Amino acid sequence: MLHLRPVQFVDTPVGRDGEVARLAGGLQWFAAYEVIRGAERRTVPVAGFDDFAKALPDPQAERAALLAHRISAPRASIQAGERVLRFDQPQAMAILNLTPDSFSDGGRHDGDPAAAAAAGVDMAAAGAAIIDVGGESTRPGAPTVWEGDEIARVVPVIERLAASGTPVSIDTRKASVMEAALAAGAHIVNDVSALLYDDRAAEVVARAGVPVVLMHSADPKRGAEGAMTGGNALTDCFDWLEARIEAAVAAGVDRARIIVDPGIGFGKSLADNLAILNGLSLFHGLGCPLLLGASRKRIVGALSGEAPVGARLGGSVMLAVRGADQGAQWLRVHDVPETVQALRVWRGMRDAALVAR
Repeated sequence: MLHLRPVQFVDTPVGRDGEVARLAGGLQWFAAYEVIRGAERRTVPVAGFDDFAKALPDPQAERAALLAHRISAPRASIQAGERVLRFDQPQAMAILNLTPDSFSDGGRHDGDPAAAAAAGVDMAAAGAAIIDVGGESTRPGAPTVWEGDEIARVVPVIERLAASGTPVSIDTRKASVMEAALAAGAHIVNDVSALLYDDRAAEVVARAGVPVVLMHSADPKRGAEGAMTGGNALTDCFDWLEARIEAAVAAGVDRARIIVDPGIGFGKSLADNLAILNGLSLFHGLGCPLLLGASRKRIVGALSGEAPVGARLGGSVMLAVRGADQGAQWLRVHDVPETVQALRVWRGMRDAALVAR
């Protein structure tokens, strides 16, 4: 299987016609592709890529052309109520957990829908593009929540957020929760099992015609407790998501409304997570907007002297900026003001860099 990863990012395309390509219709340009074929890796300049691709055997040449097109193609915007969410720059997705046992903020908003909704509105006011509402923890060892309890947790909050005009996604694996949340006003489904946990999930999303986040997990039924085995974590994750996109499309989901998430921490070792983060730009070859969720996760503690969950702000912001550097359009985060500030500074630096010298 052939894979392409955009590399050698440049400050500006000015004066480099034919030498650089635009990444996903966004604010970045790159000068080369890393071509991955099994264990073989080579770097091919953008200027020489067409000749390189034409010299490949027909199936590989077709795939190379497809991947290159997907990497550069602009991502279609999506509608969230009266708001239009665009993917031409990185934005924050705010985490609003309504659980008693989430790994980072469990219990903070449990049992008080009005206060939880107010917290969501505050995060939107602080610059979050969308509020991701969840009623079940997916941390390792967390118990499965009965659908009725999950619905009771999320629906009153979603109703309040939607009434305020705030874009909302529902973070759930269960079709009945998706249905209830969408009926309450949610605009997007965020499924950590990529529509594999519940047999009705794909049907619900397709019938509703809403955008959906498909996240990679080593074992979608077990969530964070699964484990990747052997192979190459980066390309294996890409191939799995590619297959899930095709399955979702076959089930009636509009490809233009699919967002992908490589699932940092879900059934992955530290080495797996690092490989995926360092090679994140590979996922633009799927042709879908890219979501990165690494906020306060174990990888931050592992790389920073075992910092506890409450002391992982710096590492979380760093990973968000790293995601932005590689073209991730959504950064799913707990610490909204700090991340939004970092992204605004990032955007200002990009704008300055794009000005011709």
